[in-house]
Amino acid sequence: MENESADISRVNVGDREIVIIGTAHISQRSVDLVRETIEAEAPDCVCVEIDEQRYEAMVNPRAWESLNLIDVMKRKQTTFLIARLALTAFQKRMSSYTGVKPGAEMLAAVECAEEREIPIVLADRDIRTTLLRAWRTTPFWKRSQIAVMLVLGLTERSEVNEDELEKLREERNISNALDEMGSVLPEVKSVLVDERDLFMADQFLNAPGQKVVAVVGAAHKPGIIKHLRDGIIKDDVEKTTYVPEKSMVSKALPWIIPAIVVALFVLGGIYGDHDKLKDAALAWLVVNGALAGLGALVALAHPLTIIAAVLSAPFTSLNPAVGVGMVAGLVQTIMAAPTMRDMEHVAEDIVDWKGYWKNRLTRVLMVFVFTNLGSTLGTFIAFKWLSDLF
Repeated sequence: MENESADISRVNVGDREIVIIGTAHISQRSVDLVRETIEAEAPDCVCVEIDEQRYEAMVNPRAWESLNLIDVMKRKQTTFLIARLALTAFQKRMSSYTGVKPGAEMLAAVECAEEREIPIVLADRDIRTTLLRAWRTTPFWKRSQIAVMLVLGLTERSEVNEDELEKLREERNISNALDEMGSVLPEVKSVLVDERDLFMADQFLNAPGQKVVAVVGAAHKPGIIKHLRDGIIKDDVEKTTYVPEKSMVSKALPWIIPAIVVALFVLGGIYGDHDKLKDAALAWLVVNGALAGLGALVALAHPLTIIAAVLSAPFTSLNPAVGVGMVAGLVQTIMAAPTMRDMEHVAEDIVDWKGYWKNRLTRVLMVFVFTNLGSTLGTFIAFKWLSDLF
């Protein structure tokens, strides 16, 4: 038996009732609806569409202050940090249009439950698992398409208001948007939406109590209801928590280009023109170093960081284990370490693109990205001289 309204759906599973609230993440109306529903329903448990990491970020917005940037780079988690910052910037900009913080309705659900001493379940899948699955299950040639779409989304400046958010929560509009995503990037839609629908539906079924109130983004409500209605296979849920290994192509590609370069130099030394070999070696040093240094300059890096990028790029480009971005980023962190102010205000600074240069934390990340891009471009340009060896 099921009783539905615009934003609230009731699903009975056996003798249990699951009340699902579909929300918009930056809507004051959603915040009010969540509080009103929990107060009216007096459930035995409240489930929310957040994971442990996002919950900690919500209740402890000063968590950035304890970030160890050097440790992040050593553990090769810089790309994940950049993705996290990009998402934060997008959410901050969207929230500036309505005056409501991203995830305010989830936080309202948690606070309302705590006030009434109702058990809380953080029902979403770990965000790092979600991002890694989305990246590693997407075909290699489509990843650039995802990057372009993310950049376009981050630079989009169209504003939204509460009335537009109401339209976005309508099931017809949600269905159309998800169908469009599924036709363009089916792998991403599957990981970001479909898998999480299944994961959260299972969490709701395993939540304690006879009556459960679940707060989720409106896009997830139809899929969750379908899983609750049709039944859930445990093996399918377990598959959504598995992070696939890097593909053989992803593992091999960083080593293929350096191997080709080294092979060309060796064969050029044996069979090629030695004068051309000297020219090629000089070109490799100059072009690779100069473009990496240019990347550091674009990021407004410290002078010693620029020098480090120029000197290290020709050699790190032949060793994928230590990229020029890591070397330049470490030097930048030492020479212009992020201050407490940078850590405290990073989320606000990056709402505007100029803030990426203003904030020392994001400037380190730009040094990492731009020096790597410069060195990569230099590698491909230097191939011209290497091809002339024979």
